[in-house]
Amino acid sequence: MVPHDRGDALAEAFEQERGRLLAVAHRMLGSRADAEDAVQEAWLRLSRQDDGSVDNVAGWLTTVVGRVCIDVMRSRRRHPEALYDDHPPELVVVADDGSDPEGDAVLAESVGLALLVVLDTLSPAERVAFVLHDLFGVPFDQIAQVLDRSTDASKMLASRARRKVRDADEPDVEHGRSRAVVDAFLAASRAGEFDELLRVLDPDVTWRSHTGRGVVERRGAQVVAARVQRGARADVRTRSVRVDGRPGVAVWDPRGRPIGVMACTVVGGRIAEIDSFTDARLISRTDFPQAPSA
Repeated sequence: MVPHDRGDALAEAFEQERGRLLAVAHRMLGSRADAEDAVQEAWLRLSRQDDGSVDNVAGWLTTVVGRVCIDVMRSRRRHPEALYDDHPPELVVVADDGSDPEGDAVLAESVGLALLVVLDTLSPAERVAFVLHDLFGVPFDQIAQVLDRSTDASKMLASRARRKVRDADEPDVEHGRSRAVVDAFLAASRAGEFDELLRVLDPDVTWRSHTGRGVVERRGAQVVAARVQRGARADVRTRSVRVDGRPGVAVWDPRGRPIGVMACTVVGGRIAEIDSFTDARLISRTDFPQAPSA
């Protein structure tokens, strides 16, 4: 058997880990393209290592991918505008007013997407600690190296993230209660009632507007409420829906053509995340329920 040279051996070791690394990065970043970029960066760094300098390739790559993901998440927070992957995400939109009993079966397919939404509410360090430990079983001493913190601090970050995820899965996210919060938000939006909007919005709420030109983030209840107020008088038709399992609203123009959809995440009795989608490509690929009567 012909022995591999150093480059071939590293490449083989990397290829054995590629699938796992992509899964880890995708859970952290929520974007396939960003995950692939993070894994590619890990390979470039590995290929520059001296012969024999890496004893545990799997652990080393996990550490590098984790740190690259942290940098990406921090950059997103500093620069909230971001582009879609090559293709906009697909949405599952079903009526949420008792008129579509078959829709409940579709919702079971969106559990993973709902988890990603909750993960978006975590800080970068919390998300890395939770994803690596709770979803992929990476030990805390290795997570500590990724985060450049102590093992105990890494455990605390994972515990805090776990508590937030658990809280989001408990009564407040029980659909009826979440639906009531979102309906109160929609009523306040239509009426342009600023104080009522602030009452149902988390002070640190994040609103992501997914448009054909990319994604723009707005943060903070005051900013979001002011933006919502400006659109209160729009001439549109709306209907309560579930979007990937989350309570939301679908929007049609006066002629009954779908023009957008919004999904909300409720945490602690307030809306913590809003995602609105108006990208024409995405809307054209999404199955909408029947539009309400004019």
